[in-house]
Amino acid sequence: MLFNALILQVLSVIFIATVFRSAFGFGESLVAVPLLALWLPLNVAVPLSVLVSVTIALVVVVQDWNKIHVRSAGGLILYTLIGIPLGLLLLIYIDERVVKAVLGAVIIVFSIYLIAGKELKELKKDSTAWLFGCGLLAGVLGGAYGINGPPLVVYGAKRRWSAQHFRATLQGYFLIASMVGLIGYWFSGLLVSSVFHYYLLSLPVLLPAVFIGRFINHKLHGDKFFKYVYIVLLGIGLFLLIKALSG
Repeated sequence: MLFNALILQVLSVIFIATVFRSAFGFGESLVAVPLLALWLPLNVAVPLSVLVSVTIALVVVVQDWNKIHVRSAGGLILYTLIGIPLGLLLLIYIDERVVKAVLGAVIIVFSIYLIAGKELKELKKDSTAWLFGCGLLAGVLGGAYGINGPPLVVYGAKRRWSAQHFRATLQGYFLIASMVGLIGYWFSGLLVSSVFHYYLLSLPVLLPAVFIGRFINHKLHGDKFFKYVYIVLLGIGLFLLIKALSG
């Protein structure tokens, strides 16, 4: 009875997180990891979340490969790989609470600024400088705290991507970035049998959730889509600040 209840809770979290990720392109780890950690050990919840992330990205890439801005995704991935080791150093040597508090506050102010109707200056074409800055920062944040999303949102907003191109391009990015993370977990011995057990159980709810998220995404257009994305960013900032203050 308890075993069945546990599985139902895990599957419910993965379903909700997957719909969220498939609709907006990022942010599911903020839903999945804290909730999964209520019922699973953290060393199972985190690799499970990354395995789910790879699956979502793969399905979306297969669905909408023609909507991916390949050059943008490639540049962001390249500089992210440079940033990941810097993020790990940040995690090791800098007080985590201080960094999370500062980062959370910056994201909150930035999100409120954008929600209030201010626009980022448009990039008419890919910029190496912006790809480097956003990709590197995404790598640093991803390596340290598993939060790649905010710099990617900035780049997508500046390029004025549609909701569909934003979703597809970020999945092209996350497919590679999350696979690199999985390789790290494999060598660290964290991809244990219980991770695959819950992952296989989640597939029947994960795959329909991707399609539901895609349906929602295709209903969102232009400024309306990015308004929702900025609200998600605000949630990330609040999450980081609360985590920092609560210890």
